[in-house]
Amino acid sequence: MDAQVFRLSEMKPGQSGDVFALLGAKEQARTRDDKPYFRATFKDAKRSAVAMIWADHGLFQDCQNNWAPGTFYKIRCRYDENSYGSQIEIDRIRPLNDADRQSGFEEADFFAATRFDRETMFTELLGIANEHITEAPLRRVVVELLTDNAEQIKRHSAAAQNHHAFIGGYLEHTLSVTKNAIYLADKYVAYYTDMQPPLQKSHIVAGAILHDIGKLYELELKPEGWQFTAQGRLVGHIMIGRDMFREKARTVEDISPETVLRLEHIILSHQNLPEWGSPVAPHTPEALLVHFADDIDAKFHQMAVHYEARWPEQSEFTSRHNVLKRSFFLGLPNRDAK
Repeated sequence: MDAQVFRLSEMKPGQSGDVFALLGAKEQARTRDDKPYFRATFKDAKRSAVAMIWADHGLFQDCQNNWAPGTFYKIRCRYDENSYGSQIEIDRIRPLNDADRQSGFEEADFFAATRFDRETMFTELLGIANEHITEAPLRRVVVELLTDNAEQIKRHSAAAQNHHAFIGGYLEHTLSVTKNAIYLADKYVAYYTDMQPPLQKSHIVAGAILHDIGKLYELELKPEGWQFTAQGRLVGHIMIGRDMFREKARTVEDISPETVLRLEHIILSHQNLPEWGSPVAPHTPEALLVHFADDIDAKFHQMAVHYEARWPEQSEFTSRHNVLKRSFFLGLPNRDAK
């Protein structure tokens, strides 16, 4: 297998060649005629592509017996795109060996990362906490949680796959949610001056910064990508995050018990619905604003990545194979006509 080696993410529809790829998932199912097949998902840092391995495929037995998720492979294939997304048709495949490094293989190429500088983002988030959380004991809790977990925060993903699922994604998402929250807090503090008790900007900013802190222990990076830890599956990031905040707050003697209660509620309710993971819906205006600041950032990211993808020329819509389960309008076929 000495053909030219391409990156999977750089292949164009109809192109054939060799690629290095990570097998992210291998799912077995059966056709309507009760014949077995595999749906194998190969990936690099910027693209995932599916290989359908049918029962009569020459590689079916090899796939069934030997292909292991989390393993890197060198593949000779043809790349295509259709309404189901990115697809590859495999001609040959073998696990990588040490000699492949001379052809350009590097593990780091297979894990997506934020396009923003992580040190800069962390410094900005820490600055926001110090500037906008005016309730001093609460500010101390937030700043200490950030500094205690700084390296994880800079590296972690925000999700296993739904949004910001890449190295630094947690920090990118948290910073964006916090900026959304500051805008909403300032807007509604100015709008509703007679609220009793007044809208608490410190609580909104602290809640935005800490809403997903439990993700640091819910997820871990493995060769096949971001996966749930045992604690993540059995407890979940919402409860983990509430416990992290509560434990840190116990070390700050002068923090108000009501402040602790209100911040716990923001963390617990930020996903709004039980089917989304929250045991309780928002029951304070601060919790409501954090929920929407979080929700819009996650959903807009999910939509934006489809507009950043390359779709067949003159396509009117993207595919509907996404978390939002809808196709997105690209434009009329003659949109580029002058």
